[in-house]
Amino acid sequence: MNQAVVTAADGAAVEALAAQVRGGVIRPADAGYDDARAVWNWSIDRRPAVIVRCTGPADVITALAFARTHVLQVAVRGAGHNVTGSAVCDAGLVVDLSAMKGIHVDPAKRTVRVEPGLTWAEVTQELEAFGLAAAGGYVSTTGVGGLTLGGGLGWLVRKHGLSCDNLVSADVVTADGRYLRASATEHPDLFWALRGGGGNFGVVTSFEFRVHPLSTVLAGLVIHPVSRAHEVLRLFRELTSEAPDELTCGAILFHAPPAPFIPAEAHGAPVIAVGGVYAGPPEDGEKAVAALRAFGPPVADIFQPMPFSAAQTMADPLWPRGHQYWKSSFLTGLPDDAIDVVVEHFASVPSPMTPVLVDHNGGGAIARVPAEETAFGHRNWTFNLLLSSIWSDAADSASNVAWTRRFMTAMQPYAADAQYVNYVGAESDERPADLFGSSYDRLVAVKDRYDPGNVFNLYHNIPPSTGVQ
Repeated sequence: MNQAVVTAADGAAVEALAAQVRGGVIRPADAGYDDARAVWNWSIDRRPAVIVRCTGPADVITALAFARTHVLQVAVRGAGHNVTGSAVCDAGLVVDLSAMKGIHVDPAKRTVRVEPGLTWAEVTQELEAFGLAAAGGYVSTTGVGGLTLGGGLGWLVRKHGLSCDNLVSADVVTADGRYLRASATEHPDLFWALRGGGGNFGVVTSFEFRVHPLSTVLAGLVIHPVSRAHEVLRLFRELTSEAPDELTCGAILFHAPPAPFIPAEAHGAPVIAVGGVYAGPPEDGEKAVAALRAFGPPVADIFQPMPFSAAQTMADPLWPRGHQYWKSSFLTGLPDDAIDVVVEHFASVPSPMTPVLVDHNGGGAIARVPAEETAFGHRNWTFNLLLSSIWSDAADSASNVAWTRRFMTAMQPYAADAQYVNYVGAESDERPADLFGSSYDRLVAVKDRYDPGNVFNLYHNIPPSTGVQ
């Protein structure tokens, strides 16, 4: 799709657009423009020509019609938790869904319908009043839309599957302005593609999920000094080899924040922790993590029964706003040599804000969904590595990017030819087959049907077979 210059969408045309939408329009000269174009990743600095603050599907339809008329690049923004920067564009139009926060719980059917401006924290809080929980993410500030469209790993993945596995239906505005319901019986090809194929096919204006009875969980983390990282990672490997489906956990290397549960002398120190959520009776969870808690002595052990809403916020402090550069890969295993590489490279991390995560999502519910049922293409890997470099000063960008690249290069002997699309940054060196697996050719066919002009081309793009870029 060709991109027009800013002047193609100024003056009277934008005034007319503003009169047609309920949510309002923001232009570069307007107050609040810089806030409206900012995303979670500070390294993204893009200046759209117009931002349409949508309040519902009608505004989305109007915004896309304006973009077609003026041949403008289109970006789609949900809750803004966006490492790639695809939520904003230069000199184009942003379909901003962040104000769309409607939510409706059906306790009898155990479903919830949510709009795309919601975060998982907001959904979890609403569901908690009904003793229910959704299969959301690991970090509560993550947006519902982006996580689900890319698959949706989270604290309930081994018990209840990915976010996209729990999707029942979605309302979608396509590139040509059609308003469709996608489900197992309505536009099933589009429904399949939305579950793991990302934001390549349309603007989703609502998601309907299955939800599950859940209130109190056993959750927390056990923290050790980084000097014991080799031992802790081997213990983590052993723990996950026998973990019940109810337990989802991960090992993380980070610098201890000044939190009340961490002794003052450890604040700022490099540490390693194993954290997890047991989505079942807490007394059964105690047995599942007994070996982990017996290993010590730890710097801190904060495993305890808590509301699921509290468990979902545990990791939030480790992924703040800032300059971000991410590399990730599923792993073929976690042998001792791979553990050596992880520990060695973390020792030279240039930013104390950077966490290194090895999460366990193999087996359990995610592996029981047939590979062809959704577009998510990576169900059989046990471990996933995330190098999420975060720093505050733009002057430090080069050193942090270089460290991340060196680390991932050193991990290549243990890396699968598979990446989780929600963990992948903005670089284009990842192959489509690595991101989407065996689903890629089928995704191209869906793209041909619903977006042959490649209007939605910013999110790890799947170009149509026509070759339109």
